[in-house]
Amino acid sequence: MVFDLDLIKKIYGAMPAKLEAARKLTGKPLTLSEKILYAHLYEPTTKVYARGKDYVDFAPDRVAMQDATAQMALLQFMTCGRATVAVPSTVHCDHLIQAKTGAVADLASALDVNKEVYDFLASISTKYGIGFWKPGAGIIHQVVLENYAFPGGMMIGTDSHTPNAGGLGMIAIGVGGADAVDVMAGLAWELKMPKLIGVKLTGKLSGWASSKDVILKVAGILTVKGGTGAIVEYFGDGADTLSATGKGTICNMGAEIGATCSIFAYDEKMSAYLKATDREEVAALADSIREHLRPDQEIYNDPKSYYDQVIEINLSELEPHVNGPFTPDLAWPISRFAEAVKANNWPEKLEVALIGSCTNSSYEDISRSASIAQQAIDKKLKTKAEFTITPGSEQVRFTIEKDGFLKTFDKIGGVVLANACGPCIGQWARHIDDPNRKNSIITSFNRNFAKRNDGLASTHAFVASPEIVTAFAIAGDLTFNPLKDKLRNEKGEDVMLDEPTGIELPPKGFSVDDPGYLAPAKDGSKLQVVVKPDSQRLQLLEAFKPWEGTDLKGLKLLIKAKGKCTTDHISMAGPWLKFRGHLDNISNNMLIGAVNYFNEKTDLVKNQITGEYGPVPATARSYKASGIGTVVVGDENYGEGSSREHAAMEPRHLGVRAIIVRSFARIHETNLKKQGMLGLTFANKEDYDKVLEDDSVDIIGLTSFSPGKPLTVVLNHKDGSKDNITVNHTYNQQQIEWFKAGSALNLIRSQFAK
Repeated sequence: MVFDLDLIKKIYGAMPAKLEAARKLTGKPLTLSEKILYAHLYEPTTKVYARGKDYVDFAPDRVAMQDATAQMALLQFMTCGRATVAVPSTVHCDHLIQAKTGAVADLASALDVNKEVYDFLASISTKYGIGFWKPGAGIIHQVVLENYAFPGGMMIGTDSHTPNAGGLGMIAIGVGGADAVDVMAGLAWELKMPKLIGVKLTGKLSGWASSKDVILKVAGILTVKGGTGAIVEYFGDGADTLSATGKGTICNMGAEIGATCSIFAYDEKMSAYLKATDREEVAALADSIREHLRPDQEIYNDPKSYYDQVIEINLSELEPHVNGPFTPDLAWPISRFAEAVKANNWPEKLEVALIGSCTNSSYEDISRSASIAQQAIDKKLKTKAEFTITPGSEQVRFTIEKDGFLKTFDKIGGVVLANACGPCIGQWARHIDDPNRKNSIITSFNRNFAKRNDGLASTHAFVASPEIVTAFAIAGDLTFNPLKDKLRNEKGEDVMLDEPTGIELPPKGFSVDDPGYLAPAKDGSKLQVVVKPDSQRLQLLEAFKPWEGTDLKGLKLLIKAKGKCTTDHISMAGPWLKFRGHLDNISNNMLIGAVNYFNEKTDLVKNQITGEYGPVPATARSYKASGIGTVVVGDENYGEGSSREHAAMEPRHLGVRAIIVRSFARIHETNLKKQGMLGLTFANKEDYDKVLEDDSVDIIGLTSFSPGKPLTVVLNHKDGSKDNITVNHTYNQQQIEWFKAGSALNLIRSQFAK
């Protein structure tokens, strides 16, 4: 089935004229990102938008939501007053399936445990014209790549790894649910015009090096916040040698450097993938306007004149990398990794190796991994670590079973998990003898924050390509280098693993019996969406209160978070995913992973009313019950990681009025604004140190709140002294109206009511 063919024809038909107008307007050649951005303006413009400065209204072509974030997004959408979605939209059930014993049993358990949520998502999707992908159909980003992504398109998705679709030349951006509501309601979607980072790829991958190693190296160069506010555009002869799914891997993990999204230009590899996934018509359309789906030639000739930053990587010289632990930008070439393991006293013994996830679960990935597994069989080697395989979609799973790869994995003791996120997002019932024991795992996933995969702070998680992960599973030792080290087999012989081999696309084509798709009703107006009043999984939303019209005074410090504070720290996944549709219940996980600056502990903060220490959510509820607002203070890149808007909605629900930090991650800052909260940054980052445990906080200047005008925060210390500090913000006039209304949704509701 080809989705959206008429839409794609319309977009491609209008693109040449739009791009010619954009060139005349800007007076220069266009990068690929600029072509897509200017072709997707909500309204025609006579203004050249300044990168990193101007807010711009866009009209994305589609919306994708995964089940954990779709619940809150659709609970918001159903209150906005529309009868159906304004753009093609889909829901994908991939986050709520816990990996425990294996694919069949785990899926059956999920269908039982999550029935109420799945029924809700299916019914609300049917009612509002949204395509529904059933549990087991696959991971959202792989399913989107196989069915919906198209060169030159623009989409948003309620998951931070939405940029995976950049592997097919699409600007695809991760957002919070409130942003999705805007687009599904037919309103403009606002984004600050991104800066552009160009990554020039030369040469060609060989041996053990893979597409995953490109982004692992880039993460080491740019760090977890080096891409913030920017689109990373890959170009050059080397880029055209990478498979479409390999490109997707690179774009997917671009979320780990804070990038708005990442993208590759249309080429023969993308055309081949479109054809292999039964979208010959889309490939033909893209071929007909190929020059508009690539940067203008002048960009290739002089990239430094057109990108804000340029990085060059020679694929022919690229080493395999292993990144981690605890952060995805700690990059180690394989030649230095063993030395790093020993020098840092990381556990050398590897306990679990996991391949798959939305980042690396393509046919090519599985085939390269299977080539290493087959060597283990042929060379009489056994896996020394537990080994799991997560297919990205039912189409991939069915095809790799047909082509014999699953049998190969089974022969070396591999366990195939459901076509779902599983351990990548903490949905993993891991079996370990002592949860406090330091241990090491390695994955082909994208994130490796503490507690991310198994909820254990003691687990050292590393990230690599599927083939490197498979080699480590066989060795069971992180000091092993598959490029040069030998292994002792069952016969007592020393053998080496050969370089992996892989196949980009299945020689006999993709196959699937049931892809897992349910089309919406043609007319859902008479359908009812029921949420039980006593449900523990779902809760209808109540509107947040509007701003009271005054400066905020007498706020109490709830927590001063120390160091890395990701959305996993603010709103953990794993066992908490079951409450993603119930705001009050899930708020009991608010900031329980954040480290309290004053005692170096998690989930233990001082209640200034009682003087006692207790959990963060309970303390926030105490203040809220007393009518006292609170403030959260954070460090650099606060809110990095997942797009989950729960990390903004929970503080809002529990009475937090402002988040004041050294710097924000992009999606989280936007989510805070959407929920009517104040997201503020220290003008002088050293002022973070002035915040004391017993402070009461005043925020002054809100009665004249305006774009570009700093606010003043008064820290009232317990000893009677005060510190007046300046805080900056990035609110434009529209976002200030969200704050005044109490949330963006409140404003939308009032607009539709009129």
